[in-house]
Amino acid sequence: MNRLDFLINYLLKEDSQYSGMQVPNNVEARRDLFRALRNVRMPKPVSEDFLRLQDEELQEQLNEKGIVELPDVPMQIWQGDITRLKVDAIVNAANRQMLGCFHPLHKCIDNAIHSAAGVQLRQECYELMQKQGYEEPTGNAKITRAYNLPCKYVIHTVGPIVPDGVPTDFQKEQLSSCYRAIMACADENNLESIAFCCISTGEFCFPNELAAEIAVKTVKDYFAAHPNTHLKHIVFNVFKDVDKEIYQRLL
Repeated sequence: MNRLDFLINYLLKEDSQYSGMQVPNNVEARRDLFRALRNVRMPKPVSEDFLRLQDEELQEQLNEKGIVELPDVPMQIWQGDITRLKVDAIVNAANRQMLGCFHPLHKCIDNAIHSAAGVQLRQECYELMQKQGYEEPTGNAKITRAYNLPCKYVIHTVGPIVPDGVPTDFQKEQLSSCYRAIMACADENNLESIAFCCISTGEFCFPNELAAEIAVKTVKDYFAAHPNTHLKHIVFNVFKDVDKEIYQRLL
């Protein structure tokens, strides 16, 4: 049995509802199944053999995608997959449960980060939330290890949800609070580089341009207010062309 087959079969055997499920022959389809099974899996311990083989598989996938190291400049834009970035920390736009996205193969950043990191990330988030005892408030930040990602840490934040796409002043302040809390968290952990995702845009419906304006202003204000910060390099990671164009205008 090869590595991917072992990992898939391990996850299938964890839940009786998967009994009799056919495993595809195509490698990419099997990788998708492996990801989907991890996406829907509740946090719980796994065997050392599973962790070792999962880490080997995810490191192989990372090497195929390629690790990206960026120039050491104070602020820059990078368009692409945030899970490829070799920085001190990447930012995850989380939900209030802080356990990652449970929708199989969903295209959100929460899913992408947890999928690339491995099952250890959901387990660590679960332990943090059990200790906290309540859902994560909007505008805060929590740091975890990054496991199979090329960065050292993941900083998780819950941004404001704007169903009608018209944020209130309070929601604007909540978004600003996300960026401040992330930078403060990075400073507390002596980090020098952060890659921000576009917090609250997309699924949470915060207008892209206004979100970018708040992001850039808050970051600049933080640097002005904290001249002795450890932070030296800020990356605004974008996925869509429209966001890249907005940040290019602002920077």
